[in-house]
Amino acid sequence: MTQTDHVETGPHERRQSIAAVILAAGAGSRFAGEEHKLLAEIDGVPMVRIVIDAARAADVDEVVVVGGAIDLEPIVPDDVTLLHNEPWEEGQATSLRAAVAYAETRGHSAIVVGLGDSPGVTTEIWNAVAAVDDDVASARYDGELRPPVKLSAAMWASLPVSGDEGARAVMRARPDLVRPVPVEGNPHDIDTLEDLRRWS
Repeated sequence: MTQTDHVETGPHERRQSIAAVILAAGAGSRFAGEEHKLLAEIDGVPMVRIVIDAARAADVDEVVVVGGAIDLEPIVPDDVTLLHNEPWEEGQATSLRAAVAYAETRGHSAIVVGLGDSPGVTTEIWNAVAAVDDDVASARYDGELRPPVKLSAAMWASLPVSGDEGARAVMRARPDLVRPVPVEGNPHDIDTLEDLRRWS
């Protein structure tokens, strides 16, 4: 991936610069395994690495992982930015805020937000959501809106500053702005050992 901020695409148009953001800071307390759920392997690959690799293959300018509860440095490739969210225990909103603050410094015009425990989200899904020009776009699986969610820079100030909601809060407050993007795939989180067994 090459940073391509502000690439000219026409006489009066600038290409959007988009970062894929993977939220991976939580404790995963519902997972009763011997290790953190993000490190649990599916076909020999840590769950969070499956998510990262799908995003890395997408048509985005940068991939950002927001960690917190565990050290993800051994898992995250060198071409991916790893942010540490110190107040991760305060909820998902703090991780998204950390990602937004970073995206602003990089000059990105939008972020596409996914979850580190959703290995069924494919590169094609990341691409479909990233390609939409609307301020808010969400993957729609069989009629259900789930991550990844695209948020343009115009929406970042509307994100909550605390609590365990991020993009969902914006989507709930302004459903009129949400562009559904029909996709095929499995959006479900892996929260428990039973969830993991269904994947394995």
